[in-house]
Amino acid sequence: MEELAAMQSVKETTTGNDLFTKVNAYLDTLGQKWDKLAGVTTDGCTNLMGKHIGLLKRMQYKVTEIDPEQKLVFLHCMRHQEVLCKSALKINHMVDVVTKIVNFIRARALNHRQFVAILEENETEHCDIGYHKAVRWLSLGKMLKSVWDLREETQDFCVKKGNGIPQLSDTDWIAELGFAVDATALMNELNVQLQCKGLFLHEMYNLVKVLMRKLQLLSSQMKDNILTHLPTLKDAASSADHLHRYSSMLEALHGESSRLFQDFKIIENEIHMIFSPFTCNVENAPRDVQLELIDLQSDTLLAEYFRSVSLLDFYASLKEENFPHIWRHAQKVLVLVGSTYVNKHPQ
Repeated sequence: MEELAAMQSVKETTTGNDLFTKVNAYLDTLGQKWDKLAGVTTDGCTNLMGKHIGLLKRMQYKVTEIDPEQKLVFLHCMRHQEVLCKSALKINHMVDVVTKIVNFIRARALNHRQFVAILEENETEHCDIGYHKAVRWLSLGKMLKSVWDLREETQDFCVKKGNGIPQLSDTDWIAELGFAVDATALMNELNVQLQCKGLFLHEMYNLVKVLMRKLQLLSSQMKDNILTHLPTLKDAASSADHLHRYSSMLEALHGESSRLFQDFKIIENEIHMIFSPFTCNVENAPRDVQLELIDLQSDTLLAEYFRSVSLLDFYASLKEENFPHIWRHAQKVLVLVGSTYVNKHPQ
C-alpha cells in the first residue's frame, strides 16, 4: 500500500540542508526511524542531488551514522520525461512555435469558433486543436499531433487572419515536426503504462528498458532510411541529412536515459532475485542470500505456491526464521518506488 505521509512547503531557501531539516523533522513527527529507510526517488534537481550538501548526501550520512553498512538506493523518477526529452531531442524551439499557433487559435474565443467552423465545414477528420497544459508530456504530444494533422488548415486560417506562420510552409520545419510527433508518441506510450497503479519497481524498470531498446532500433533504422515505425516522419519526406540528425537525437535520448536510470543497474540483480526467486541465477544474487536461495529453489511446494499467489502474499507467508536474508532483501526491494506519482495524486 502506498500512502502519502506528509507534504510541506519550503517558504525560504531550498538548499539541500533546508530540505534535510524538513525531512528529518517530519520523520521525527511521524515516529519513523532512519534505519528503516530503503531508498529515495527524486526528479533529479540540483538541491537534491548535490555531491556534498544535497539532500540525498545528507540522508546517506544520517543513515550511515546509525548503520555504517546500510546503503540507500537513490532512483530517478521514471515519469519525469518532459525535461529529459526536450533536452535530448532539442525540440524547445518546436514547442515554442506550436504553442504560439495554438494560443493564437485558442486564446480568443472568436478565433477558436471560426477555426472550428472551418474544420466542420470542410468535414475535417480532426475537429479541433488542444491546449498544451503547462509542460505535461502527454498534452504536449497530443498538441504536436493536432498541429501536424491540421497543418494546412491551420496555415490557411492564420494567413486569413493576417498572422501567417512561416514555419508551416517550411519543409525542413515540417519534417522536424513529424519527427517530434513520432518521438513524443513513443514517450507517451511509456508514460501511459507507467501511470498504472500498483506497478512494482521491476515492472516499471522493464518498461524503461523496452523503451531504450526501441530507441536503439529506431535510431539504427533511421540511418538506413527505414521509417516503418515512424509513420509521421515517413510522411514528411525527410532528407538523408535530416534522418542522420534525428538518429543522433534518439541516440542522445538513449544515452541520457541510461545516465538517469543507472542506479537501477546497481540493484538489477537484487530486483531480479526478488521478483523471480525460482529462476534467477544464484551466482548473480547478493552473496548473503545465495545459500538461502538454493534452499528456496529446491522447495517444490514453495515454487508451486509462488506461482499461485501474488508477490506480496508470497513474501508475507515466507518464514523469516527460514529465509532471514531473502526476507530482508524482499522488504527493501518491495518498498522501493520508481516514481513520485503517489505524491502528485494523493488519495
